[in-house]
Amino acid sequence: MSQQPAEEKMDVDNEGVSAAAGAAAASTSSAAAAAPTASTSQGSPSPVPAAGTSGLSGKAAPEGKNVMAGSATVPSVTCSLHPLVIMNISDHWTRTRAQKGSKPLAFGALIGKQKGRNIEVMNSFELKYDILNDDVVIMMDYYHVKEEQYKQVFSDLDFLGWYTTDGIPTEKHINIHRQICEINECPIMLLLDPLSRNMNQLPISVYESVIDIVQGDAMMLFVPLSYTLATEEAERIGVDHVARMSTNESDENSTVVEHLLAQYSAIKMLNSRVKIVLAYIKAVESGQLEPNQEILRMAYSLSRRLPVVQNPAFKEEFYTQSNDVGLITYLGALTKVSNDMNQLVNKFNVLYDRQGMGRRLRGIFF
Repeated sequence: MSQQPAEEKMDVDNEGVSAAAGAAAASTSSAAAAAPTASTSQGSPSPVPAAGTSGLSGKAAPEGKNVMAGSATVPSVTCSLHPLVIMNISDHWTRTRAQKGSKPLAFGALIGKQKGRNIEVMNSFELKYDILNDDVVIMMDYYHVKEEQYKQVFSDLDFLGWYTTDGIPTEKHINIHRQICEINECPIMLLLDPLSRNMNQLPISVYESVIDIVQGDAMMLFVPLSYTLATEEAERIGVDHVARMSTNESDENSTVVEHLLAQYSAIKMLNSRVKIVLAYIKAVESGQLEPNQEILRMAYSLSRRLPVVQNPAFKEEFYTQSNDVGLITYLGALTKVSNDMNQLVNKFNVLYDRQGMGRRLRGIFF
């Protein structure tokens, strides 16, 4: 296994203004919790639009030139994006900004599945990079280490492309995309703008690359892709929880927490008062304090409140009710354990099926 590369450096060429680190995460969670919707970005027209396939033969667009293919260029694939990917990118950018400055850049890999013309981006992981002559250079050694680790757990997920935090595609993205093409011939690029103030639409755009003829030269250009949000049940629950917490500007606790805190405070106060009464009775019994008949009567009345009836029939009914309550509590605990066990078995079956499929695929190729 190759040696871990050094810490990633920050690119200070990124333009932007300071914004709250959680803005992108809040808008992402709110949109992901809703029904899936499609979002399409439009690129500026190039002089000679033509569809093609991405590769390493095309040159990077010159500085200051347009890097978008014409609107007549038809995308070759469609994209399904899971909310987990959006949350991962937002978290990556937020942590990087908190640690290293106000103008961070985050780079990472996108993994998922491709079935025909549909790409499903299901997860992501971070990538380290270096800055050489104002150009971003992806550390491939670190990528290969992370890929090997992910293949051990998610053997059926393949590398699909890369992501970064920026607003619009530029020449620098073309240079990075050419490096990514060494891993995948047809990668996609996902841009997330964490400084966007548009709360009605996710600040996300997805692109694929094509080779187009511009002024007689073959140039690599970007084509915007339409994407839809695809969520699983576990993701939907988690994103809904994050959305509720992120849109709640106050620091108030939930109703359940408030109820439990009130019960805890009442029981704690009752316990302290009972200890005071018990300490007084012990002091009177030992002769340290003079007996106060009024206080003793109140203590005796308190001790006689539960139970108020002393006969065999009451005791039998009381113990029966206590056993019923204990049995209901026990059944509730058993139900919870059974549910947890069922979820564990389902996850184990999914993981086992994925590992088995990975082994079968490897058997086919080897």
